[in-house]
Amino acid sequence: MSALANRPFVKMNGLGNEILVVDLRDGAPAPTPDETRAIYASGLTFDQLMTLEPPTGDEDFRTRILNLDGSESGACGNGTRCIALLVMQETGKRRLEIGSAGGTLIATAGSAPDLVTVDMGVPRFDWQSIPLAHEVEDTRAVPLEIGPLHNPSVANVGNPHAIFWVDDVEEHDLLTLGPVAEFDALFPERANISLAHVTAPDAITLKVWERGAGLTRACGTAACATAVSAARTGRTGRSVTVTLPGGPLHVLWREDGHILMTGPAETEFTGTFDPAIFAGTAA
Repeated sequence: MSALANRPFVKMNGLGNEILVVDLRDGAPAPTPDETRAIYASGLTFDQLMTLEPPTGDEDFRTRILNLDGSESGACGNGTRCIALLVMQETGKRRLEIGSAGGTLIATAGSAPDLVTVDMGVPRFDWQSIPLAHEVEDTRAVPLEIGPLHNPSVANVGNPHAIFWVDDVEEHDLLTLGPVAEFDALFPERANISLAHVTAPDAITLKVWERGAGLTRACGTAACATAVSAARTGRTGRSVTVTLPGGPLHVLWREDGHILMTGPAETEFTGTFDPAIFAGTAA
C-alpha cells in the first residue's frame, strides 16, 4: 500500500496558485510521479504538490516541488510562501530556512498575518544556467519566434523562464502558444513561458504558462524572473508590483542580487488521502 494512504494533506493557495502540502517530516517517502498524477486525477486538483521533509543540515525543513504531471520543479515562490506560513503558524517562528532543489530559501513573516516574504536567491542569466540548447549572444533578448511572440528575455530563478514583452497579455492565446514555447528545442529542460506588459516604471501585468502545470493564476518564480528581466532591460526599476490573474506580488531585486518576493498565502481546507487513489500506482 502507498505510504500516502490515509496521510493528512493541507490544500493552500498563494494568489490562486493551488498548492497541495503533504507533511513527510516523519521520514515517509515522497510521492512518485505515478502517485502525484493519481492524486490530481482523483479530483484533488493542484498546480504543485509540495512536501515538508526532514532537514539535512541547518535548515528548518526541506521541500520537494512536484508539478501536476509528476515532474519536479526547482522552485515555486507562491508555494514556498504557503508552506512557510503553515510552519510559522505551527511553530511561532517568524523566520525559516527551507532547503530545496534550487537551494536554501529564506522566508520571513510579513506585516500582515497572511503575508510572507521569500528571499528567492540570486537569478542566473548566462545561457548555460537557463539552460539553453546553444550559446546566445544576449539573454536579455534571445532569437526565438513563437507565432507572433518574439525575442524573449530568459532567466533562471530556480527553474527556466522565458518572458515575451507584449502590449496586451490578453491579445495572445497563451493556452496555444504556451506549450509550443515550453517544449521548443531551445529549452532542453523546458521552460515557464510568460507574457509581460510593463504598465509603469514600477508595475507589470503578467500571464504565465507554467512548465508541467499549464495556465496558472499566479507563478511566483515567473513574477521574479519577469521583474529582474524588466530591470535588466531598462523597462522598470528594481522594485515593482507584478499583477497576475490571481492578484499582485511585490518584487524587490536588491543591489546584492537577491530577489525578495512578498505576497499572501491562505489555507483552503485539510483532509486525508483515500487509499483508493493509489490503487495500481507504484509506491
